[in-house]
Amino acid sequence: MKLCDVTQFYSPKSGGVRRYLMEKRRYIAAQTEDEHHLVIPGERTEYVQEGRLHTLTVASPRVDRTSRYRILLKTPVVRDYLRRMRPDLIEAGDPYHLAWSVLHAGRELGVPVIGFYHSHFPDAYLRTLLKYCGSHIRDMGMALARSYIVHLYRRFDATLVPSEKLSALLREWGVPRAVPVKLGVDTNAFTPGPRDWEIRRKMGVPDDAFLLLYVGRLAGEKNVATLLAAFELLKKRPGERKYWLAILGDGPLRRLLPAVRRETHSLYWHSFVNGSAELARYYRAADLFVHPGTVETFGLVALETQACGLPLVGIRGSSMDANITAGLDLWSPRNTPEDLADAVERGAAANLPGLGALVAERTAARFSWPVVFGEMWGHYREVIARHRAGSRPGKSH
Repeated sequence: MKLCDVTQFYSPKSGGVRRYLMEKRRYIAAQTEDEHHLVIPGERTEYVQEGRLHTLTVASPRVDRTSRYRILLKTPVVRDYLRRMRPDLIEAGDPYHLAWSVLHAGRELGVPVIGFYHSHFPDAYLRTLLKYCGSHIRDMGMALARSYIVHLYRRFDATLVPSEKLSALLREWGVPRAVPVKLGVDTNAFTPGPRDWEIRRKMGVPDDAFLLLYVGRLAGEKNVATLLAAFELLKKRPGERKYWLAILGDGPLRRLLPAVRRETHSLYWHSFVNGSAELARYYRAADLFVHPGTVETFGLVALETQACGLPLVGIRGSSMDANITAGLDLWSPRNTPEDLADAVERGAAANLPGLGALVAERTAARFSWPVVFGEMWGHYREVIARHRAGSRPGKSH
C-alpha cells in the first residue's frame, strides 16, 4: 500500500497528532512493506525521503506569534504532490480547508479518502468561545458546527474516530461511515521502572513531597485553569502531604503560572521534553498524574502515564474515560476545582503501587501500537476494497 497523511494539526515538537503520525511511520518501517507520504505545514517548503518514508513540508504562516502550529494555505502544492505520487489511500487529519482540498484531489485521482476525527471541535473550541454569549447564539453556533461536521465528514470513504461514544454520536448526526478506532502507546519507551529521583531533584522537588504531574498544552480547551485552581486549594488544605505540581507543556495559559508559583512556591514548569525516553522519566518521577481535560476524544498522555505505572485522576465524562484501565472511581464527577482537588486527595490515599502495576499491565495488553495499527490496517484494506468495488460516499458539491 502507498499511504498518505495530510494534516495541519502538526507541531514539530509535540502534540497527540504528531505522536500518532510518528508511531505510524515506525510501524510502517518495521512491520510492513508499505510506503508512507506525510504532508504537513512548516517554516519552508522542502521534500525529504528516508527509504519508504517521504515527507513534504509546505511553507505556512504561524497561527499567531506564540503558536507552534501553522496554517497550510498553499493547497495547490498539496494537490500537485498527490497527483505525482498517486496514493492508494489518503488520510485527512484536520477538519478545515485542507480537508476539502484533499477530498477534491481524491475524487480527481479516483482514490479513497478517509478522515481522522482527532478532536471534537464543537466541544474543544466553540463551546469555550461561545460560553460568554447568550443561549440563543450559543445554540446557533453549536448547530452550525454540527451541520458543518456532517457536511464534511459524510463525504469521506470512512471517518476514523478514537472513541466508541463519539463515533456513535457522529453516526447519529448523519456521518454513516464513522468507525471507532483506538490509539496506542509505545510500550518499549513507556514502561514501569523505579522512582526517578534524579529528575525530581532536577526539578527542585523535595524528597518527601507528593508530586503531581500534568503533560499537555496550556490552553483553555485543556481546562488548565481548573487544574491550577485545584492545586492552590490543595496547598491551603490542612494535612501532612506536601503537594508539588510539575507542568510540562506550553500555550497561551502559560501566563497563569507565575502567580501560582508565587502563591504556592511548589510549581515546576518546563515547556518541552525531547523524546519519549526523557518524558517517561518524568512519569516515573511523579506520584500521581492529573488530567483536567473534559473534552478529550482519546487522551494519548493518559495511555503513556498508565503504561509507565503512574495512576491518574481527572474529571469524568469525556471519551477518555473508556481508556482508563483502572481507578476511574477515584475521579471527579464534576468540573470544579474543589471536586478535582478531592479527586487528587482520593488518589493520594489509594494503594498507588498496586494500582500502578494494574494500569501498566492492562494498558500494555490493550494499547500497544502494533496491536492498534494491526487493527487500523484492517480498516484501510476494507476501505480500499470497498472503493475499488464501486461503493462511494455522497458526492461533494
